[in-house]
Amino acid sequence: MTKSLVKGRVLYVSSGFYQVQLEDGREITCHPRGKLKMRRPDSFREDLIAMGDMVMISLQTDGNSAIEDVLPRKTALIRSAPTARGDYKQILLANPDQVVLVFACAQPDPHLRMLDRFLVICERQQIQPIIAANKVDLVGDEQAQKLFSVYSDLGYPVIYTSAKKNQGITALKDTLVGKLSGLVGPSGVGKSSLLNAIQPDLGLAVSSVSEGIMKKGRHTTVTRRLFPLNEGGYVADLPGIRMLSIWDIAPEELDGYFPELRDLVSDCQFSNCTHTNELDCAVKKAVIKGEINPDRYESYVRMRYGEEIEVEGFEE
Repeated sequence: MTKSLVKGRVLYVSSGFYQVQLEDGREITCHPRGKLKMRRPDSFREDLIAMGDMVMISLQTDGNSAIEDVLPRKTALIRSAPTARGDYKQILLANPDQVVLVFACAQPDPHLRMLDRFLVICERQQIQPIIAANKVDLVGDEQAQKLFSVYSDLGYPVIYTSAKKNQGITALKDTLVGKLSGLVGPSGVGKSSLLNAIQPDLGLAVSSVSEGIMKKGRHTTVTRRLFPLNEGGYVADLPGIRMLSIWDIAPEELDGYFPELRDLVSDCQFSNCTHTNELDCAVKKAVIKGEINPDRYESYVRMRYGEEIEVEGFEE
């Protein structure tokens, strides 16, 4: 029995089996070799293979196939998941070029503290965030920009969208084509409608997977899937983030992941300034002067002191 090795990308993971798209476009189902796990002694603390990983597959003449190796990840969207063995490093998406953070302007109201936490995670993991401010038609352009202008002022790309009015769809599509993107956002923000506007039936496909997840219950292994885009690239819907923890960020380094804070840190009187109670704090002075958005500052303080964010509408 002979075998040849080919490269592929993991589209989804389910019950120990992996759907992999090969470079020629074929999709095959396979499982990892036992020896692969033996070479990764840390696999009990993090995902061995995740959606988005590039892998080497053995294609055997008897029709079976197996994952022989996982190529190094360029980037990874990670969260900390508590287990009986301690914190587990859950890879939500491997090798993303960007993460699109979808929040509605209304219905539901945007939870900007959750958005701030996502931005910190993207900063820490060096993943480009794109903010999609959706349902602009419900509030109008002026109000939408008032809600999200703090982020564009900080240099984060913000795309104002409305599937109903076909607003911003071309800009969002251009952002996705040729990239591996993750979409994150609460339920009800209109992700499926946006995806359908970008590529017909794509949102319906995502919804069918999400419905299957919900039927499994909240404490079972769930399926996440990468969907190929017709014009190139992939998009992954990542709805299952109800409790959002920050992986591997010490409180004293948190200010480095807030763009408006990090350039001021060196001007504080104390090198270990927490920017909360100290005298002669450059950050607090900037807040008082209106140079730093007070809501963003409050997000920083809450994150530093370990507030766990839970948002209605994010489902496991």
